[in-house]
Parts: sequence; structure tokens; C-alpha cells
Amino acid sequence: MIHLEHVSKHYPPNIVGLHDVSLKVEPGEFVSIVGQSGAGKTTLAKMLIADERPSQGRIILGGWDITNIRGWEIPQLRRQIGVIFQDYKLLPNKTVFENVSFALEVAGASRSRIREIVPQVLKIVSLDSKAERFPRQMSGGEQQRVVIARALVHRPKMILADEPTGNLDTLNTQDIMDLLLKINAFGTTVVLVTHNREIVNALRRRVITLKDGRIVSDQAHGKYVLTG
Repeated sequence: MIHLEHVSKHYPPNIVGLHDVSLKVEPGEFVSIVGQSGAGKTTLAKMLIADERPSQGRIILGGWDITNIRGWEIPQLRRQIGVIFQDYKLLPNKTVFENVSFALEVAGASRSRIREIVPQVLKIVSLDSKAERFPRQMSGGEQQRVVIARALVHRPKMILADEPTGNLDTLNTQDIMDLLLKINAFGTTVVLVTHNREIVNALRRRVITLKDGRIVSDQAHGKYVLTG
């Protein structure tokens, strides 16, 4: 699913984002990418959605070498990767249904397809009864579930969740993690980028730890161990 070969990213004048990172993520895995601020987590996440290009090395997603991906190919890539961020980026004047359907509209989906897909993903995230509400009428946890629904509309092979619970309380955090596990159980690869030790330790899934742009640990059933 994901294959990084000796990937480095350098920023001028002499800042190292990533240094000689090699890793493989198999289809259907649930992987946590952890590390303290400045470890390289965000750089790695941006590489996976072609927001950043590597200075050296290769990045292959689903058999597609995106190392030197062209601009017009990026929308196609991002339809294969559902992205969930800490800030919801919902359109305030659109309903839940409209926010989710918008992701299909910009991709040129027909009205009939939108009417078919949107109710399905809203049911997955348990928001089918709140399709006509606006973001301001919803809790933070519910808004994040709208974001997840939006990420699912293209039936992506992978979900990239970058600090998806950063703005949530403990109860809503658990709800979102349960939902990501549910999506993973469907066979979707999930890459979780987080600094939340409690989440990672409870998952007992694969944990890749970054420090100073390098992989310092890769455990199949690991914990978030602070690095000095």
C-alpha cells in the first residue's frame, strides 16, 4: 500500500524534515506515526498526499510512484486517500449532507450517485438522522464524524488521520477512534498521525516512532515510548 524508499526532505537553509526514511505499510494495516513536535510527522503526512515532494528517495502508494507526481494528477491521488485533519474545515453555510456531497460534486459525480453514496457514508458514521443540520448545530465530535464521512465518499484505499482528536474531549476521542477501527475492519488502511500517548497505547497496533526526521522505532504491537 505505502512504500517509502530512503526518503529525505530538506528545507533551506539547513532544516531536516525527514532523513533517509524507509518503510512499508501493507494493505489493511492500522499504523500510528508518533513523535514529539518537530519529529517529522507532519512532513511525512504531507508527502503522502503530495503536499510536499521528497528531496531524495521514492514514494509509492498502491503501486503508483508519486515521487514526481504532476499537478494535474494530484486530485486523482487524493480521491484514493481520505484525509482527516484536526481542524474540521466544514463549510458553515452547508448542511451535513451538503458538506459531504460537496466532495463528490467537485469530482464531477452525478446527482444520482450523490444521492446513493452520501446516505451510505452518513450511516457509517451514525449521522444519518442529522443530515440536515448545520455545523454550528453540532458538537466537535459530530463535526469530526462529518469530516470522516466526507473522507469516505470516494471509497479510498487509505485513510490518513492527522491529529484527528486534537480538539476533542476524552469521550469524543474514543468515539472517533472506534470509528477509525471500524473503517479499518472494512479493509481500509489507516495511518494515524498523533502525539496522543493514551490513544496509541490503547490501540496495541503498529507504532512507528520518529525523532529528528528519522525512524527510531517500528513495533508491530507497540506503545508510544517517549524518546530522549
